[in-house]
Amino acid sequence: MLAGLIIMQILRRASIWLGLLAAIAIADMPKAAAGVILITPEEAKLPAPTQLASTRAITRGPRIEVSDLDGKLHSPLHFSLIFRAFGGSSIDLDSLSVTYLRGSNIDLTQRVKPFARPNGIDIPDAEVPPGEHAIRVDLKDSEGRAATINFLLAVAPN
Repeated sequence: MLAGLIIMQILRRASIWLGLLAAIAIADMPKAAAGVILITPEEAKLPAPTQLASTRAITRGPRIEVSDLDGKLHSPLHFSLIFRAFGGSSIDLDSLSVTYLRGSNIDLTQRVKPFARPNGIDIPDAEVPPGEHAIRVDLKDSEGRAATINFLLAVAPN
């Protein structure tokens, strides 16, 4: 009986200590950003591309429209693209490719895929460091016709 009480007190004290250690560990963890990290500060420090290419040919392929990303933006920003298919075709989301154009390009596709739908991409709280960031989006429709758009995100310091 006495041994049982001693063991219970030891377990109670051990659980209190474990709780305190867990609270300290959580307090020391870096705080997560409020939004989805689209571009990290480390990626933003990489050398910028020397030139940007653009494809503005007349095509029956899909259209990619940049929405509400003009002017000076502040992070977190609302990253929104609109996709439009024509001629009875539909958007092929498996063909979606989003690239951060730096000296060594960075594939952002997996970061935006959870927010991609056949009508576009909608990330309400994308975290992007201050600076100018060149982005390329490639997409195909169900007929295999391709579209590409390049654009700049100009993010001002908060």
